[in-house]
Amino acid sequence: RYTEFKLVTREVCKLPSFFSSALFRRIDVECYGIVTRDAFLKYWAESSMLTVDMATQVFEILKQPNRRYLTKADFKPVLEELLATHPGLEFLQGTPEFQEKYAETVIYRIFYYINRSGNGRLTLRELKRSNLIFVMQQVDEEEEINKILRYFSYEHFYVIYCKFWELDTDHDYLLDRENLIRYGNHCLTYRIVDRIFSQAPKKFSSNVEGKMSYEDFVYFILAEEDKSSEPSLEYWFKCIDLDGNGVLTSSELQYFYEEQLHRMSCMSQEPVLFEDILCQIVDMISPEREGYITLHDLKRSKLSGNIFNILFNLNKFMAFESRDPFLIHQVEWDRFAHREYVRLSMEEDSEAASNGNVESWEESLEAPF
Repeated sequence: RYTEFKLVTREVCKLPSFFSSALFRRIDVECYGIVTRDAFLKYWAESSMLTVDMATQVFEILKQPNRRYLTKADFKPVLEELLATHPGLEFLQGTPEFQEKYAETVIYRIFYYINRSGNGRLTLRELKRSNLIFVMQQVDEEEEINKILRYFSYEHFYVIYCKFWELDTDHDYLLDRENLIRYGNHCLTYRIVDRIFSQAPKKFSSNVEGKMSYEDFVYFILAEEDKSSEPSLEYWFKCIDLDGNGVLTSSELQYFYEEQLHRMSCMSQEPVLFEDILCQIVDMISPEREGYITLHDLKRSKLSGNIFNILFNLNKFMAFESRDPFLIHQVEWDRFAHREYVRLSMEEDSEAASNGNVESWEESLEAPF
């Protein structure tokens, strides 16, 4: 029976225990609610599970018949079982709407980092090249979910969702340009926000003109707060590459920097001329060919993320100019998420203390957590 199948999944198949429902359904195709020993052995042998690696096993269990890729929906049964059984997520069981958002966020993070083609179809090759299987094994062994920073951390989900909630003032789960421009205390330029909404880096999943969905926001915030990662470099490269010819020219860099220069003047900051900035960028990247920068050039340099901050994130650019340690040691996603989680938690505790117990309970019905 299904309730007894978890042990088979983990001890016999050596798969993460939260794959038991997906594996059970794959064998029990007629939905009898029972998998016999013979049926299990028949499936395992006919699917050649004994001779393939775990990534291939996972791929075969999750994918739909006659497909050669995984979609986001294919991961839902695994996340549902994880939420139902993992001790580190037990506290969410009374709030199904937040369980759903946690599951969505995990899946979006998986596809952001692993589905490098960005087409929503995760191939076996992409799965094998990733660390997802290893991370899933860690999740199965670790009771504290927040120790698993990649993909599954509840704290990371909390930060992403709260950031979205703060911007989504009408709570319709859609953001427009004016919503997004408020991100990070208006740290981004209008020109880069316009490029995001032109869907240059990623086609929006919202299907509503001029609106960004929660999924689109997850991709944005991961790209913005971890510019050291290759998916982030690809995301922002597409934004800056105005003509889509695969190279960044000085005129394209200048187009985005002009607004930064204007903002510095408005703040009475000493302006840094574009000519000086261009020299800095070239020194940091050392492009293979003079006159333009390719995505390959950016991926070779450890300082590439700073270039995008120079062009469209004023707060991070000013930190760069002041030679903050942030210059060399890019604030990566894990550090950002931890800092923001602590801040958000302190704000929540402060509000609860000032409002009193009754009011804080009422408030919790409206706030995301």
